[in-house]
Amino acid sequence: MPRPAPNPRPDVEALLNPRNVVIVGATDKPGNWPQRCWRNLDRYGYAGPVYPFNPRREEVWGTRCYMSYAELPEPPDHLAVYVPAPFVEAALREGAAAGARSATVVSSGFGEVPDPVAVERGRRLSAAIAELGIAVSGPNCIGNFNGGAGFVTMTDNRPQRTKPGPIAIVGQSGGLVMALKRTLEERGMDVGYIVSSGNEAGLKTADYIEYFAADPQTRLIVSYLEAVREPERFLAACGAARKAGKPVVVVKLGTSDNGRAAALAHTGALAGSIAAFDAIAGDYGAVRVATLDDVVEMAEYLLHVRLPKGERLGAMTFSGGLRGVLLDHADANGLSFPSLSARSRKRLEKLLGVGTVIGNPLDSGFAALTSHETYIRCVETLLDDPGIDMLLLQEELLRAPEGGNKEANMRAVNELAARARKPIAFVTMISHGLNDYARELRDGLRNVAFLQEADKSLRTVRSVISHAQRLSRKTAAKRRNPPGAPAAVRRVLGRPGHGAGPTPLSEVDSKALLRAYGLRTPRERLAGSAAEAVRIARAMGFPVVLKAAGAELTHKSDVGGVLLNNMTAGAVRQGYDAILRNVARKAGGVAVDGVLVAEQVAGELELVVGASRDPEMGPVVMFGSGGVALELYRDVAFAAPTLDEAAAEALIARTGAARLIDGYRGAPALDRSAVVKALMAVSRLARDLGDRLESIDVNPFVLRRRGGVALDALVVLAGRDGTDSST
Repeated sequence: MPRPAPNPRPDVEALLNPRNVVIVGATDKPGNWPQRCWRNLDRYGYAGPVYPFNPRREEVWGTRCYMSYAELPEPPDHLAVYVPAPFVEAALREGAAAGARSATVVSSGFGEVPDPVAVERGRRLSAAIAELGIAVSGPNCIGNFNGGAGFVTMTDNRPQRTKPGPIAIVGQSGGLVMALKRTLEERGMDVGYIVSSGNEAGLKTADYIEYFAADPQTRLIVSYLEAVREPERFLAACGAARKAGKPVVVVKLGTSDNGRAAALAHTGALAGSIAAFDAIAGDYGAVRVATLDDVVEMAEYLLHVRLPKGERLGAMTFSGGLRGVLLDHADANGLSFPSLSARSRKRLEKLLGVGTVIGNPLDSGFAALTSHETYIRCVETLLDDPGIDMLLLQEELLRAPEGGNKEANMRAVNELAARARKPIAFVTMISHGLNDYARELRDGLRNVAFLQEADKSLRTVRSVISHAQRLSRKTAAKRRNPPGAPAAVRRVLGRPGHGAGPTPLSEVDSKALLRAYGLRTPRERLAGSAAEAVRIARAMGFPVVLKAAGAELTHKSDVGGVLLNNMTAGAVRQGYDAILRNVARKAGGVAVDGVLVAEQVAGELELVVGASRDPEMGPVVMFGSGGVALELYRDVAFAAPTLDEAAAEALIARTGAARLIDGYRGAPALDRSAVVKALMAVSRLARDLGDRLESIDVNPFVLRRRGGVALDALVVLAGRDGTDSST
């Protein structure tokens, strides 16, 4: 029998499966964390030796305490470090010199709060870890867990279930990952590994995901993520897990301004926008969920049933109330229960009685409960319906034997699910706990999911469907800049004066870049005087738009720098002077290059097309409703800057603007292909700008029945001095 391939991350292997453990900072203080670590390693049967270590103690916890590494019977392998923060670096250096391959630094004081001394200490610790080449989890964590090896350095005193399991958890919050473990196990799902990664001064979340992606025991990876460090490596790790068929379920901090601030306070890292994370990490196989409860439901689904091939739901309930709740929550989650086929309705009427109202969800009442045969034939009928991709059934796990058909029904459905091409999930009315009987019953029903509470269940179904749809699309995994950037980009990037922080380009220069990528802009010319503006307007034809021009004028309308509907030469002359007065009065000191005279373009729909550099995920493309609607409704969606036609179409479809483009309430359909081309052009410009991208804003992009025009544009370059948001 061939030997399994070695894991590509031997450093993480050394951390989670060490030959021995040295507890650095062992002390007699009652109830202290080093002693908890000592007790847990003994309590759960860790097979390797454990050595208390303290240069000032000969004995601790009733056993020998080693005062130097030279006294140890063997070289140290794993260090569990509990010394105060100022002494951690020296402890790692001394242990690594003696032969240690890995360490867990539980100590805090490395920049979790914005203290300059602690931040500098954290920077030095990261540099030391890189220099030493030692695998380190933490600092500011509570230890790690390998259930199959009885390796428990967690400082949690509560009893732990230790056995191999299909779930691996990595999280920057030790308290949250332990809460997840307890709840998953209460629901009958074993956790094989836990890493509390803390501040990640050494190993990062990406390293752990890459390890678990190659681990044969692990089938599902869960991550509580406060901030993404080294996004390219994180995405590559998620891609490796996707290739291995292992979903990465993520709870991500940063969905709100307060959440991002909390991440900064907790880990000393800037959390990026959640929309950028969803747009990019989702393409690499990450499944973001909103809450810890959602992690549990998602794990329950992904560990037991296949992904659906479509998004059309079927359901059977015994309660009209639950039927209504399912319909309400389906609508809120963008899901639907389509009408059953005529053949299905006819079969169900025969089974349940002609007087039964046959709909979807099917409220079968007690007719299906009183007869096992009727119940199963109803389920088979719904599974056979060509308009259903996934079936939901009302039921909860029993907590004691009962005299009816419920347990027999569940077992029969489990057998059906093993042969069916469609996934089946049971759904409960409300969340509830399981006892030993329920967990044993659940353990025998491996082909179905048991989701709890209607809203949580349908949120999970929505996430599962979206995940399946993304997996079915080809992911552009290469994010390098393609060769052959247009000369316009090379000229802009080669100009002097773009080195100190974000630098906006003028509207003239911004539009020149867009035209180099095929975007259409209005006919326009820059005027240096009122007389020149009049000549340009006469040659162009009235009406015209007048705009103040200058790189520093990023919000021209706010300072009275835009005038529409200039119908005559006199209006242009007066408008030119008025714009200069407005800018001087409202934005004194801002350099003005002149006034842009542009044809006034009418269009049916204002859209926004753009891109920006997210501080965590890098470049991301944006599309949505433009103009005032962008500020009022935030009808926008995001995608990775690797758009082809299919990805651009999918991005458009995720917005309300898609319905307006296709013609809403009798309005004529507009040129969707022009939007696709604009999105692909902005995507390529973002890639060509590379690290110099700060933002691209085309707002409004006016769409017509044929073609579209970029009426206004602003390109901002990131600086080269480290002061911009991309660093």
